[in-house]
Amino acid sequence: MSVWKTNKGIKYLLFPLALFYWGIIYWRNLFYSVGFFISKKLPTKVISIGNITTGGTGKTPAVIFLTKALSEKGIKCAILSRGYGRKTVGTMLVTDGETSVANWQNFGDEPSLMAKSLPGIPIVVDSKRHRGGAFLVEKFKPEVIILDDAFQHRRIERDLDIVLINGQDKRSDHKLVPFGLLREPRSSLKRADVLIFTKTNLTQPNLFLNKTIKSVGKPYFSSTLEAENPISIDGKPLLIKKKTRVVALSAIADTKGFITTLKQLNVEVVDHFDFVDHHRYKQSDLERLAKQVKRLNVKIVITTEKDMIKLASLDLLRLKIYSVRVSFCMEKKDMKKLLELI
Repeated sequence: MSVWKTNKGIKYLLFPLALFYWGIIYWRNLFYSVGFFISKKLPTKVISIGNITTGGTGKTPAVIFLTKALSEKGIKCAILSRGYGRKTVGTMLVTDGETSVANWQNFGDEPSLMAKSLPGIPIVVDSKRHRGGAFLVEKFKPEVIILDDAFQHRRIERDLDIVLINGQDKRSDHKLVPFGLLREPRSSLKRADVLIFTKTNLTQPNLFLNKTIKSVGKPYFSSTLEAENPISIDGKPLLIKKKTRVVALSAIADTKGFITTLKQLNVEVVDHFDFVDHHRYKQSDLERLAKQVKRLNVKIVITTEKDMIKLASLDLLRLKIYSVRVSFCMEKKDMKKLLELI
């Protein structure tokens, strides 16, 4: 959990830093708006999927969803991500669409999950998006490159900017870090071409969010994150009986959404091991988890699909760990309108 969520005193000590951060964001966006900073164009269509908060909006499922939707229309797609948390640098080919990921740490957990979920789709990670995009164009000649989490990365031009907003957000969340979850002011939403509420099946957006999204004056849609039945690391489904007792394990930005999802699966969450987003699991984490599972007399541990990518390289200590895959979903009429915009 973020430090400003756990210690109210620290965030006030960080107030000068927050002002400095706000200043950087303000001037950076202004310089791009007036043309002092230049965005570079790639010789193909570019679609960005991002947000203005610090995570938890469901970007990875959205990227997977849109890539599948375009591919089904016969459009040749590729994905470009920063590869947050990877141990490598420079331009790295996650997959050519044929090869599987041997070591997630080389690319980051989210690109590795996308590679697993999208056979046939080339994926590259590069902190310098234009360089990574040029590599994709040269090697694979895609008709569309989908940028993962790139709303703040303005050095590359895009033909469509899609911004996701977590439908569970409260007014207090929409303040700049460290006082809230915003990476940049809400006014930045005016740069977007399309806005999409996510996770509306978990919580309906409140009045504040509805007013915010309508005030931007851009097309907006709603979406849901639908959970599938949990499966083990070798693909065996979990037979959920009424009020099956489980321990939850996650290292994601939206812990609340994960727990709500598990409750909708009709399981009883008796404890939750909650780590910061993108946490690199260690064997000691699993040893501590095993002790707690034994103490609580619980048979089942449920985690996210992204977390299972990282856990798979460790000794699971005979723990019965299952992962929940979530799918980004939109109504057909909304999806048709979105594709028309693209």
